[in-house]
Amino acid sequence: MNECSAPNASKRAQIIEAAVAEFQEKGFAASSMDRISARAEVSKRTLYKYFESKENLFRSIVIELSSRFAEVLEIRYEKGRGIREQLTELAWAEGRILMLPDVIAMSRMVISETLRNPALAAEAQGKLDKTARFIDMLRDASEDGQLRIDNPEQAGREFIGLIKARAFWPMLFTGEVLSQSEMAETIENSVEMIISRYGIAAEKAGV
Repeated sequence: MNECSAPNASKRAQIIEAAVAEFQEKGFAASSMDRISARAEVSKRTLYKYFESKENLFRSIVIELSSRFAEVLEIRYEKGRGIREQLTELAWAEGRILMLPDVIAMSRMVISETLRNPALAAEAQGKLDKTARFIDMLRDASEDGQLRIDNPEQAGREFIGLIKARAFWPMLFTGEVLSQSEMAETIENSVEMIISRYGIAAEKAGV
């Protein structure tokens, strides 16, 4: 049977879900592959078939979490399209993923563990941080004359920070996610703040 077949994919997802729960509850150092296999209701042989070690399992969770944000990486600035529309599209690419409970669960686990292990933190950060796409969007829009931004890197961090301030960081404590309407409001407000701060029309109006 092909490794990417539906049954194998389902089994792998089952193991990852169990590992997230185990790591969250016990911490990486105290977690046990035996307990993970029990939580996942698979044999140890099956567990090690998919993940050769606890470290490999943790890294696989980071990769799985990173892959959820692939849509964000695909979005590029398009000349000829209004900047508000493009910023909203980019924000929703991020926002839709932050509305998934399993994404928040994985994020809680990864962040809690990286606080204990700086080496893992550095590795995870490189895979999970999508701020560069926000920076690129704002830089390109500025170069195209739709925005006026002296420091695109700072502006990109501000933009994604506005979204995560309501849709991500508080959720790490509660384990909940925003509703569709709450995310829509968050995105609309975030885009409006960027337009108000860096929009050419706002500058000409003296805002």
